[in-house]
Amino acid sequence: MKKVFLLFVLVTSIFIGAVNAQNGGKKTAAKNAKVEKQDPKIKKDGTPDMRYKDNKETTKAKPAGPVKKDGTPDMRYKENQKKEAAPKKKK
Repeated sequence: MKKVFLLFVLVTSIFIGAVNAQNGGKKTAAKNAKVEKQDPKIKKDGTPDMRYKDNKETTKAKPAGPVKKDGTPDMRYKENQKKEAAPKKKK
């Protein structure tokens, strides 16, 4: 009786192992397909990868008015100055 029980356990464990091995291969192939479809210029977290020239140019904000030689906005002009709301005074 012990031999029959051990044989049953052995056959069952081999069968379960074979079934899991086949499903595991399908899952990893699906994951690899998703990874290959991503744009290489975007990181895994969804932010643009700044190593690429295209991403550097699109993120720069253009100033409203004239700029200095180094590319920073010239703060002498009204268009480049940001107006901040003054805090309201309590009575």
